[in-house]
Amino acid sequence: MKLKEVAQKNAPEITSLIVAVTLWQIVAEFIIKRELLLPSFFDVVSSFISTVESGTLFIDFSISLMHFGIGVIAALLIGIPVGIVMGWFKTVNRISDPIIEILRPIPPLAWIPFALVWLGLTHTAAGFVIFVGAVFPIIINTYTGFKSVSKINVEAAKVLGCVKQRSLIRHIAFPSSLPSITAGIRIGMGVGWMCLVAAEFFGVSKNGLGYKLWWHYGLHQMDFVLMYMFMLGILGLTIDKVFRKYIDKRLLKWQSGVVV
Repeated sequence: MKLKEVAQKNAPEITSLIVAVTLWQIVAEFIIKRELLLPSFFDVVSSFISTVESGTLFIDFSISLMHFGIGVIAALLIGIPVGIVMGWFKTVNRISDPIIEILRPIPPLAWIPFALVWLGLTHTAAGFVIFVGAVFPIIINTYTGFKSVSKINVEAAKVLGCVKQRSLIRHIAFPSSLPSITAGIRIGMGVGWMCLVAAEFFGVSKNGLGYKLWWHYGLHQMDFVLMYMFMLGILGLTIDKVFRKYIDKRLLKWQSGVVV
């Protein structure tokens, strides 16, 4: 698709962004007039260029993605199996539910002291805080998906010879629960990404988007702070878009009526 066609197709979005940037520049340059309170758009662009030229932004990206990957992968490995057994076996649910419901309302940031005590100033400690934020939405949505499996489908599978619990979970319950599970993963990833800044705040390394945001704040370099805020938003949006595109095309084709 040509650039002109892309611009015409996305004209409302592009126009809104141009208007927002213009207003931002005018307010910062002629009304606020203090970079400490509100850096201008061009100040933020200049900060972005300087971090790209020095190469530090790419290092920050890689460190933050590593922390995020540690937390989310751990949340998937624990959250999905726990949600499955809670949703499929009533006894397990009765045993696990009180514990889950006590731990779930605790803010992920409250776990930072234990992350430091248990894991020290390591990348795993930052990943642990992200894990706490991501795991509970995954558990709850997986549980909800399995609890919502139609009994008619289960009984029909048993009539056709699918009688083992493992087979019922694999061939009936899991595919039926997939939309709920993927929704939980999306929510968990979003919460985990929001925990990234706090997870890196305590300095597990000298790089990372969250760490650099606080570091520049300490130096009152608000243009860099705002630039890192935008990088967090853009990278988080990109991760979500890639995840949704992959899931919609590979795992949830049947929801769009496209069955291979």
